[in-house]
Amino acid sequence: MNKNFWKRKKVLVTGGASFIGSHLVDLLVCKNVDVRVVDDLSSGTLENIRHHVTNKNIEFIKGDLRETKVAKKSVKGVDLIFHLAGDHGGRGYVDLHQAGPAGNLLLDGNLFWQAHKSGVEKIVFASSGCVYPNYLQIDPTKKLYLSEQQVGPPYDADNMYGWAKLMAEMTLKAYTKEFGMKSASCRFFVVYGPRAKEDHAVVAMIARAFIKQNPFIVWGNGRQVRNWTYVGDIVSGFVLAAEKIDDGTSVNLGTEERLSVLETAQTILSLTGHQAEIELHPEMPTGPANRVANNSLAKELLGWEPKVKFADGVKETIEWYFASKDTSKIEKMLNGMLIERKHLARVARAKKKTNGVMDKGRFYEIG
Repeated sequence: MNKNFWKRKKVLVTGGASFIGSHLVDLLVCKNVDVRVVDDLSSGTLENIRHHVTNKNIEFIKGDLRETKVAKKSVKGVDLIFHLAGDHGGRGYVDLHQAGPAGNLLLDGNLFWQAHKSGVEKIVFASSGCVYPNYLQIDPTKKLYLSEQQVGPPYDADNMYGWAKLMAEMTLKAYTKEFGMKSASCRFFVVYGPRAKEDHAVVAMIARAFIKQNPFIVWGNGRQVRNWTYVGDIVSGFVLAAEKIDDGTSVNLGTEERLSVLETAQTILSLTGHQAEIELHPEMPTGPANRVANNSLAKELLGWEPKVKFADGVKETIEWYFASKDTSKIEKMLNGMLIERKHLARVARAKKKTNGVMDKGRFYEIG
């Protein structure tokens, strides 16, 4: 990180209690950046950042950015925004739920407008590989690396989630051109790592191994190709984009390490020591057959490339998962976790809802 760039900057991280957001908060706090987090805890959990709140390292606002008063308070006095908040989930959620992700059009638009009115200098947006046209990603045997310029007419984004991400990118480019607000968009490609949820493929497979599922279920025909990208690499690229891109450019953040879903399952079974028969379920949501990033633009503009190989990153993720999860709870809740945003942890939080100001740290609840 460029210390001079971050000096005296007030930074807002939306969705900062989430999987990726909390890792970003960790990195920013480590570098002594002045951080405010806003999150409605619908997907993230306060446990991910509680130590920062308790130690008064960050300011935390609990609220829904679709509400104007929440967005106004969140952006007040802020210089730069990392925008990760949104209705999201894994493949089961993206394929089966459209109304929730459609709400991101409202959330993004409200946040961007309030940021503009408040004089925010820059927004760095967490976009997705879901913006790429589906018709490009049909053949898993093709050695395909998606490059940024391939997002264009005829647009064919991945479900409502992908369309909302695409619209947010286009909105930020318009704000940069017409209002002078600096911006950048980073297209994340299938992120995994500690704190990830079971609704994404890698952690879903780790969960199946954790409960010793046999037969071991894999969605799809197993030939789908992905580039699983470690969360530490993602947040380092996200920070570099804040430092180096001002003109609304969209850039891929993803490894070029191509792995089929079946190869991924076999690696996880091997690393966990779980011996099981793999059972393919082609009728389940699978997404595109071939989605892998070309990361040459990130190398050129950011000096970024991923450092963590899948075998190393997934080993660390397995160790975290096996050390932190309860077998009986995962057995009961796994099927719902794969397709819904609501699961056991969220239900438990709802029962212990915190109102008002916490004893320690800076905590505000709005809405």
